[in-house]
Amino acid sequence: MDHSEDGFKAPGFASALCVPESDTDLNTDGVNAAAFGLFDTTNGTVVSQGAIFDKVYPASTTKVLTCLLALELGDLDSVVTVPQESDIQVSGSSMADLMPGDQLTLRELLYGLMVPSGNDAAVAIAYHISGSLDDFTALMNERAHMIGATGSHFTNPHGLPEDDHYTTAYDMYLILNEAMKNPEFAQFASQKEYTATVTSADGTVRSVTWTNGNGFLAGNFSLPEGVTLEAGKTGHTNAAGFCLVLSETVGDGDELISVVFNAPTYEDLYNGMRTLIEKGL
Repeated sequence: MDHSEDGFKAPGFASALCVPESDTDLNTDGVNAAAFGLFDTTNGTVVSQGAIFDKVYPASTTKVLTCLLALELGDLDSVVTVPQESDIQVSGSSMADLMPGDQLTLRELLYGLMVPSGNDAAVAIAYHISGSLDDFTALMNERAHMIGATGSHFTNPHGLPEDDHYTTAYDMYLILNEAMKNPEFAQFASQKEYTATVTSADGTVRSVTWTNGNGFLAGNFSLPEGVTLEAGKTGHTNAAGFCLVLSETVGDGDELISVVFNAPTYEDLYNGMRTLIEKGL
C-alpha cells in the first residue's frame, strides 16, 4: 500500500474551512462541557464555540480518523485476521466481541469499529493497514497535520486514555470534515445496528450483531426538528468524560458539524448537543 501523502488521495489543508475569529463564546447556556463547537461547513462560519483550542482527551471519537485512514489506504473487500493484540484487557473497554484469529472483511471490521465502537476492531485495522500500532499512529498524526489539525497527537487507534493522546474541539471538526469528504465514511458512521459474519480460527462461522451507542441513533434523545443526522461518533472514558461529534444537515440543506467534549454526564452530553445545534437553526 502507498502510505505516502499522495497515497491518501485527499487534499491537504484547504480553503473554505470554518475559521474562528477568537476562542470565546458569549452564548454558552445549555452546553455543560469543557469544550464545544458548532461549525457551518456550507457557509464556512463558526456558529458557536467554547474552548475549541484547549487540549482534550478524545476517547473513541479517535475512531473517526482510524476509519478515514482505513478507507483511504485499505481494500474494503480484503480479509482481515484479528491479531492477538486485539485482546484488550482493560476494564470498561468497548469491544466488538472479536477474538484473535477471527477473520472478516475490512468492510465489516469498519462497522465493528464505528457501530459498537470496538477497540479490538481498531487494533485489528491498525495492524492490517500498517503492521504495527506505532506505524499506524504515525500515519494518524501525519494525516491529522495534513488537514491542519496540529493541536492533536494520537498514540493509539481507539482512544483509550494515554497522557500523550489528545485533540481539540477545532481539530476534531477538521478531522470529521475531512472524513465526510469520503463518500463511504457516512455509511459506517450512521448505522444504528449491523450484523457481521465472522469466521473463527477453527473455521466455524458465527454472526455478531452490533448496536450503536449514539443516543440520537438509539432514539434516547431527539434532534431538533428539521435536522438530519448524517454521521457521528461517541466517546467516553473517565478522563475524557462524555464526548460526541456529529455531522448533520438542516432543512434548508446547510451542513453542520457539532462537537462536544468532556460533558460530565450522558444527559449533559445530548442535551448540550441539542442546544448547540439549535443555535445553528
